[in-house]
Parts: sequence; structure tokens; C-alpha cells
Amino acid sequence: MRPNTTVHVGSPELQASEMKQEAKVSPLKNFVAGGVGGTCLLLVGHPLDTVKVILQTQPRASALYSGVYDCFCHIVVRQGIAGLYRGMGAPLACVAPMMAISFLSFGLGKRLQQSDPETTLSHSQIFLSGCLAGTFTTVVVAPGERIKCLLQVQSRSGESRYAGPLDCAFKLYKDRGIHGVYRGTVLTLIRDVPSTGLYFLTYEYLKGALTPVGQSVSQLSTPNILLAGGAAGILNWTVALPPDVLKSNFQTAADGRYGGLWDVLRTLLREEGPKGLYKGFSAVLLRAFPANAACFLGFEVALKALDMAAPRW
Repeated sequence: MRPNTTVHVGSPELQASEMKQEAKVSPLKNFVAGGVGGTCLLLVGHPLDTVKVILQTQPRASALYSGVYDCFCHIVVRQGIAGLYRGMGAPLACVAPMMAISFLSFGLGKRLQQSDPETTLSHSQIFLSGCLAGTFTTVVVAPGERIKCLLQVQSRSGESRYAGPLDCAFKLYKDRGIHGVYRGTVLTLIRDVPSTGLYFLTYEYLKGALTPVGQSVSQLSTPNILLAGGAAGILNWTVALPPDVLKSNFQTAADGRYGGLWDVLRTLLREEGPKGLYKGFSAVLLRAFPANAACFLGFEVALKALDMAAPRW
């Protein structure tokens, strides 16, 4: 008699099979799907990112806006809806490859720590894989953030030094060379390495926690993907905000104002106290959930579409 080979839902055999299938997801698919997710993140999150940067860089002694709502309304009244998307050209050119590299690096980090494709990674290993992603993406993120912040602050002051992202990049390079374009890279690393590790760890953990018993995480419902992605975004920015405030101030300051990282920190603490490190926190929280929920949903949808369109990739 032939032995019974039926695999029951929730059985170890099914779980091992699902893990093996998930391990087969190619780096190329992660790269393409990550780009789609990054584009979704930017389109949803950029308006409140503009508000965040303006609030972070306004001087305390001569603050123009009392909070997120006040800043949002002033931008819309003075510049229209387009004002909320000021400076989006640079991150639009960067965010798709940035998130593509991020998801690719995260997958690479997991593979490097797996002796066997079916091995389940620990939380610390997932965190380290996310840190690797944060390190790799800095090459793309740092110049994009520098240009974006300058254009966003320019819209607040009413100046017109830069006509757009390309003009800004050209003038920065002309004035200070590659150093001028990559100003703030160390602060970008300090912001992105630990926060990206927490970002992916939170998402992976919640995906597993929200998956019903006996189902694969690939079958997670859209509301649960949005919940996991949004929660990951909030925790990410809770860790990232203090160095982000320092980065924004350093990248938009006049040449010579700050001597370096510690000078930015000392100046901010002296003038505004510890609360200064969390300027724009309301805008960050309002932006983080929907933007990152959209990012992970875009990633998961694109990944499934690629699996159907090109199963052999």
C-alpha cells in the first residue's frame, strides 16, 4: 500500500515547503518590487515630509509656524497643493532605486546569514540584514536628501536660488565638488542604519504574528500588510527622528555655520533643549503610517505580479 502523502494545513511539511518557496524569490524581483514600493511611499508621504523639514529647520526665536496644521495650511494658501510636493524631483529620481537597493540588500543580508535556505533567521539576524540595507542605500539617499531639503527650505524662505533638483545638484557640485553634494552623509548613516534594521525587523515580525495559523505569510491580507507596514514606519521614524533633525539642519545651513556633527548637536541642545531633537514629530507620525503602509503594499503587490508574469526569474 502506498503511504499517505497528504500534507495537512499547518503541518511542518507545509511550513517547510512555504519557506522553501519564499527563499526562491530572486534578488531581481526584490529589486523591481522595491522600486515600486519606494514610488508608492514617496507619492503618499512627500507632502508631510515637506512640512516636517520646514518645521525642523525654522529658527525657534523666529518661528513662522505654530505646528503641523498651521504649516500645512500656509503652504497650500501661498503655493497651492504643488507647494507640498516641492523638492520631490530629487527623491523621485532616488527613491525608486533607493528602495530597490534596500529590499535587494535586505534579501542579500538574509541569504548571507543562512547556511540552508530553509533556516529560520533570528530577530537579531533580521535586524542586521536591515542594517545592511540602510548602509547600502546611503549612497543614493544622502545626495537626494541634501537636494530635497534645500529645495524645501527654499520654498519656505521665498528665495529662488535653485530652479530645480538638477540645477541644485549642479550648483552644489560647482561650489563644493562632490563633498557639497554628499554633505551630511555621516548623519544619514547614523539615521538610516539602526532605523532600517528596526524597520524590517518590525515588518517581518508583524507579518508572522498577523498570519493565521496554517497559512503562509504570502497569503497575508491587504489590511494586515498595511498594518504591519504602517507600524514598521512609525517605529522606524521614532528611532530615526533625532539624527534626522540634525541632518536637516546641517544640510541646509550656510557653509561654515557648523563645525561638524557634534557642533550641530551642541548648538541645537543649547538653543532649543532636548525637545529640539523631536521637531516635526507630529508630521513624522502622520506621514509614517500611510507612507510606509503604501510602500510595503506596493512591494507585496509588485512581487506577486512578478511571480505570475515571470515565475522563472
